[in-house]
Amino acid sequence: MNKEYLNVILTDHDEGSHIIFKSIFQDLKIKIKVQTFYNGEELMAYLNSNDAIVPEILFMNYDIPQKSSLECLVEIKSDFKFDHMVTAIYSDYLSADDEEEIFVKGANIFMKKPDNYKDMKKVLTEIITVNWQYHTSGLNKNNFIMKV
Repeated sequence: MNKEYLNVILTDHDEGSHIIFKSIFQDLKIKIKVQTFYNGEELMAYLNSNDAIVPEILFMNYDIPQKSSLECLVEIKSDFKFDHMVTAIYSDYLSADDEEEIFVKGANIFMKKPDNYKDMKKVLTEIITVNWQYHTSGLNKNNFIMKV
């Protein structure tokens, strides 16, 4: 597959997170086209619209308003048009049970959100690089899970 960029969606209620993610994405060697949403209802309204571009990666804060990340995951995993989309859920802290539930509901990645820019950049770079390799090689993403 010959594609020059990854489509990414970020869903987080915090404007600061949007700024940090976008800044890190701009610094990567892999080109990223990012769309942002502030809550689960906005996200799902977009993804279910006829003109939606299904991203290669969806980053979603565990604690989003209006429609929870878990509700969004269930809806996403029930629609085959999202089969090739990797879902990454992140949070400052989750219990082991909550982490397990994320994977059971269909997330591919759980990311413990680092508390500083340097570590955040390292983790996001790793996630994007691994996903780029999957994307460009045509590997089956259905079997892909990652915890960082």
